[in-house]
Amino acid sequence: MSEQYTPGITVKKSRIAGKGCFATTAFKKGYKIAEYAGEKITQREADRRVQGREIICICGIDLQWAIDGEIGGNGTQYINHSCQPNCYTRTTHGHILFLALRDIIPGEEITADYGDSYHENTKPCGCGMPNCRGSI
Repeated sequence: MSEQYTPGITVKKSRIAGKGCFATTAFKKGYKIAEYAGEKITQREADRRVQGREIICICGIDLQWAIDGEIGGNGTQYINHSCQPNCYTRTTHGHILFLALRDIIPGEEITADYGDSYHENTKPCGCGMPNCRGSI
């Protein structure tokens, strides 16, 4: 079963972890896939919300602000981490955008390298890529 969110993506079961975000249309390298959506919160509130959570859907905008995708998300909160991702994020004017790192075909899971995250490199990575770092 899948759910439709932002045009061009759908959410369904992922082999990486829980639910994943999948392309329903082709995305050319360098093109915008979607914008991360949710409740805008302070970093202080983000720090409070991540305490004790296994699954974290909060992305930092800057040192002061973050977005919690669990509240008002558009499906991009289900973009899983991969050590060999097919998209990347760019933050511009307070907006977090997902852009295609390479051409993405319909049906392909959309993944990003979380880099620095609220997981603090303690969560095991399930991407299954040959160059997997082992943790997020």
